[in-house]
Amino acid sequence: MFDPHEAAIRQTRRTFLGQGMAGLGTAALASLMNASTAHANEAPGLFPNFAPKAKRVIVLCQAGGPSHLETFDEKPELKRLNDQPMPESFTKGQPIAQLQGRALKCYAPRFDFNHYGESGQSIVSLFPKMGEIADDLCIINSMVTEQINHDPAHTFMNTGTSISGRPSMGSWVQYGLGSEADDLPGFVVLTSVGKGGQAQPIAARQWHSGFLPSRYQGVEFRSTGDPVLYVQNPPGITTGRQRDVVDAVNQMNALRQPMLDDPEIATRIAQYELAFKMQTSVPSLMDVSGEPQHILDMYGTKGADGTFAANCLLARRLAERGVRFVQLYHRGWDHHGGIERGMQICASEVDQASAALVTDLKNRGMLDETLVVWGGEFGRTPMAQGSGRDHHIKGFSIWMAGGGIKGGIKYGKTDELGYNAVEDIVHVHDFHATLLHLLGINHEKLTVRHQGRDFRLTDVHGRVVKEILA
Repeated sequence: MFDPHEAAIRQTRRTFLGQGMAGLGTAALASLMNASTAHANEAPGLFPNFAPKAKRVIVLCQAGGPSHLETFDEKPELKRLNDQPMPESFTKGQPIAQLQGRALKCYAPRFDFNHYGESGQSIVSLFPKMGEIADDLCIINSMVTEQINHDPAHTFMNTGTSISGRPSMGSWVQYGLGSEADDLPGFVVLTSVGKGGQAQPIAARQWHSGFLPSRYQGVEFRSTGDPVLYVQNPPGITTGRQRDVVDAVNQMNALRQPMLDDPEIATRIAQYELAFKMQTSVPSLMDVSGEPQHILDMYGTKGADGTFAANCLLARRLAERGVRFVQLYHRGWDHHGGIERGMQICASEVDQASAALVTDLKNRGMLDETLVVWGGEFGRTPMAQGSGRDHHIKGFSIWMAGGGIKGGIKYGKTDELGYNAVEDIVHVHDFHATLLHLLGINHEKLTVRHQGRDFRLTDVHGRVVKEILA
């Protein structure tokens, strides 16, 4: 028999539970939205460990492996031994990529070096603009890595391991510190393709978050068309209607979140909100029409056209907007043959803009808080591979500037032929430890429990290279 009193009680229970869950969901949504507004990508709250020197990082990755022997590591003895057999004492039992089993001959540096700045930094003559900022650069000539082919070497440089699927350094940084940007991702990737050599592919896993929540992975901005797919509203959809959709989707996700406590649901809510904000911020970012002509001329670009020069300008604009980690890939440095012509082309594509970025940041008072890194995944052999050089992991060069780095110095050495790093060796793990240190993070404490083990960017290795710190 129907009991109106019992039906009312049941209705009251359903209403109470439904409204209660909706209330919890709304509260969760409000909490997430407020956190998003106050701090676009909230960090775990454990970092920094101490006062940071740098607030942000810009990595200018010269993908393909630029030759240290034609950039920053001058070797007169290699020039003297040109076309003579490479001494076996250097190469016996050593890892070689494509020259294995071939007659190995010394191959002289293709270009002269000049001395620049008050510090007298030795830099190849192809890089006159970088020479102008020599006193801001710390050139490391003793880098070593563990992977001799491109993709695993990029993976190792980005993640500290050759095992695919681990978090990239940009993701670790964003996870540890969060982002200062409210309307842009905290980790942005820009790519360009040069004409000076083979352009090896770059996989998106190089900026992936691995086992960290997906909100920390890098976001690639495309060089042509819309920088982010679907950043524009479809025809007939106004900003107000889009706002309604985002709010409705986020409310439904927030209803589920208290029951599951799934970080990916929290990510989805935050990313929907971020995507909505990016519909305004990204077009504004890419519109460089307000940049003075002398700035465009300094970088050597006419606008956001996908070139390395344009991407360097965008990197500065991203840094101004609070993006924590910006990574530029310029593909085209793989010079197994034709290295002389290839280096000339590559230098013309990157020298001016690389120097302009450092100069522009310095002029704006941002360089002291921005760490800029320039380099590739490995170097090239002192031995000839026809008219080029093979991959080389035993000693190569990068430079760092700003963000707590001592300028106008060279650190570390390779031997007289540029084969082995022999003094003040800097492993990739040391590079990562130093980068995190400059951001105020103890690399041994930035860990995440995964599959029963505490993982970190530097694995179980890494030392802070204190000698290069300002």
